[in-house]
Amino acid sequence: MKTLNLCSYPNPMILPHRLSSPSLHNVIPPVRSQCSLTHQHPLRFAVLGAGFAGLSVVWHLLKRSPKELNLKIDIYDEVGIGGGASGISGGLLHPYSPKVKPLWEGAQCWNESIKLLRIAEEASLSRDCEIGESTEQYMKAFVVNKRGILRPAMDMKNMTKLNDNAKTCLPCCRVETLNNEEAQGLLPGVLLPFNTAFFMPEALNINPRHYLEELFLACENLVRNSSSHDSGEKQLSLHKTSIHGLSEFEGEYDAVIICLGAKVNMLPEISGRLPLRTCRGVIVHLEPPDDTRCYPEDGPSILSDAWIAVESSRSLNVGSTWEWKSINSSPNVSIDEASKALHELLPKASTIYPGIRDWVFTGARAGLRAMPPLTPLGSLPLLGCINDFIGRNHSCKYWLFGGLGSRGLLYHGWLGNLTAHAVLSCNEEVIPSELTSWKNIKPKF
Repeated sequence: MKTLNLCSYPNPMILPHRLSSPSLHNVIPPVRSQCSLTHQHPLRFAVLGAGFAGLSVVWHLLKRSPKELNLKIDIYDEVGIGGGASGISGGLLHPYSPKVKPLWEGAQCWNESIKLLRIAEEASLSRDCEIGESTEQYMKAFVVNKRGILRPAMDMKNMTKLNDNAKTCLPCCRVETLNNEEAQGLLPGVLLPFNTAFFMPEALNINPRHYLEELFLACENLVRNSSSHDSGEKQLSLHKTSIHGLSEFEGEYDAVIICLGAKVNMLPEISGRLPLRTCRGVIVHLEPPDDTRCYPEDGPSILSDAWIAVESSRSLNVGSTWEWKSINSSPNVSIDEASKALHELLPKASTIYPGIRDWVFTGARAGLRAMPPLTPLGSLPLLGCINDFIGRNHSCKYWLFGGLGSRGLLYHGWLGNLTAHAVLSCNEEVIPSELTSWKNIKPKF
């Protein structure tokens, strides 16, 4: 494997301010030698899926594994890094529900996601040292917009609820209440139906595909930099191959971590047995008709009945449609499907930003999301060991990290860390019970 000539990273304090997270308490205890860590042979892990969940798990497995441990990780994904639903998501990162209510463990999830973004930034800087491109160019490759996210109130009931929830906003990602004049100063041309909007200045807009590519590079760098005479050997490989069943991995691996999103239902051992619903979402891409009608420079992204994610002043993504029970995981969108999506999304987006009506449709892409069940704490992802769930005796442990729904970017950092810790310690109890209680839910057909 080719070795990079890495230059030294700059002081973290000069990284972009909004990606500089405060020091976190070590809320997840260090891995202790248990179970598979007592094996004398090198550990082999298979991670199925190279999206938000899979790459977060890989990073944390490498980072948390004992220095002396010989560890080989194989990633399996037929379309490669970020080629599935994660890579075509809107990339809007914030810790709130549509009603600006903090999500369960939202602050923890936010902080861990910011840490992974900074790790990916550092990998971008290492690439900059090798090929001589500008640092700013590579950081902009995935941290597209640091101008926050605007959430307009759409009716009186909605405005009352948003006002109440905004009072309990998280210090790590504030929510400010703006009137029409203040919102116009932030985003000229915006239309507020009830003269009120809620602004999250620290919220981010990420290009998810590029972010995942840089996070994978960070994993590769970690493997290369871990080799020394007093350390165990670490190996990382990516296999672009289809997965037809868990039986393919028997006898080869100590643990298999399933991070396949909606494609988890394609595994015969699991299909139809998880409390997940599938939902296909289409995103349309728009560009201005001429140079005089661009999106305002540094204008925030918008969350409303349809969201607007800003790639640049001349490039907007608008999403997303919701086609429940779809089994179509292809990112390709037919002319008919794209036309229907545009017809549905453009009126919703133009209600808040009327200038978008004249923009030109230039393409569409789609992803199939795995939506988890609703609990009293909200829609929480599914984690845990599933050996008992899938039955039979197995030569390795099978773990599930799935059901991220439409919040994969927020959840992937913390939950990837939890999953890695559980795998390395062979202890499901390190995972909060709220994330394993799905095992008590009977799927509805």
